Amino acid sequence: MRIGELARRTAVSVRSLRYYEQQGLLASHRTPGGHRAYDEGAVDRVIRIQELYAAGLCSSKIAALLPCMRDADGGPSPAATPLLVTELCEQRERLDRMIAELARAREVLDGVIEAASGEPVDGPLARAGEDQNP
Repeated sequence: MRIGELARRTAVSVRSLRYYEQQGLLASHRTPGGHRAYDEGAVDRVIRIQELYAAGLCSSKIAALLPCMRDADGGPSPAATPLLVTELCEQRERLDRMIAELARAREVLDGVIEAASGEPVDGPLARAGEDQNP
């Protein structure tokens, strides 16, 4: 498939796909006309890359991690090294800290909402807000 189709199917910009290729995260081959072409598996690969970026990993960590994952299901491959596992555990701990910080921030917001509305956060006001933000 051409780069435009891959961008459409993954909701990732063409520019990002070129960047992924430049960083060694994604591979393409050239058509006789010189255009980039991707195998069907590139869709899963791009989705996996996006998930790893969303988890806070940088491109160099993603490049090290991708050979250790199966694209289709994201499951592990036996290629992970002990150093990579250690680094990923550190990343997981960082995410856990961020989640805890966000939970504390939500508690503060809940207190402000409750004080301003006079209703508990799990009351109708909170449910109305949830309906507005799917």
